[in-house]
Amino acid sequence: MIKEKRINRIQNYVSEHDSVSLDELVLVFGVSKNTIRRDIQVLVDRGKLKKVYGGVTINHKTLESIQDRRKRNQEQKASIVKEASRFVEDGDSIFIDSGTTTIEMFEYIKGRNLMIFTNSIELVVRALPYEELNVMLIGGMLDRKTDSFGDPRNLDLLSNYNIKKAFMASTGISLSNGVTNASPLESQLKKEIVHRSSEVFLLVDHDKFDRYGLITYCELDEIDYIVTNAAPNTAYTEYAGKNNIQLVVSH
Repeated sequence: MIKEKRINRIQNYVSEHDSVSLDELVLVFGVSKNTIRRDIQVLVDRGKLKKVYGGVTINHKTLESIQDRRKRNQEQKASIVKEASRFVEDGDSIFIDSGTTTIEMFEYIKGRNLMIFTNSIELVVRALPYEELNVMLIGGMLDRKTDSFGDPRNLDLLSNYNIKKAFMASTGISLSNGVTNASPLESQLKKEIVHRSSEVFLLVDHDKFDRYGLITYCELDEIDYIVTNAAPNTAYTEYAGKNNIQLVVSH
């Protein structure tokens, strides 16, 4: 790959995932760690990225808005959320994660009678006109990169509720690192939601497989359904079969 093209792809990849480890970039781009370090330095010098311990993050001054990130892979995301929404039934208590894919489920479930738990500011705003929707916002520290709350101080609140179905987002999944996330603020909440939910649905597009972010918030075998837009490779299908995970491929 031509160096400048690779550098541009690295910038786009980090922008999509917010924070990325050096090891992940080595794996994704198939080059040595020294090459990745040199490419990152170019982007740092241009003011696009900032170095962090063990990895790199987008420079907040040039951070792409969540609205712009939401525009990516719109067709794939639409097919995934449409399929996932089929599992929601009237009377359910559900958690909807703050990812740019999961948030779009709202358009398919807004007319139902539901109890929705979320840490997404946008979902709360969208739900305001719909009186049949009961919404519990899980507060904490505001993460401006994702328009959501993380690092909650009141996780005990969740112990009083039974969440039937959780619809989770991820920056990447792998057999070795499980289900991962780029935001340290959100990771503890995600762990707690997975633990307290009867069924866990992971909504990921095809390019999230064999990638991983900085923090693992659950192991892959803790997921009950993986909803994606294209069938993953045989390693994942075999793993799913052995661990009672249902792979749902949208059309």
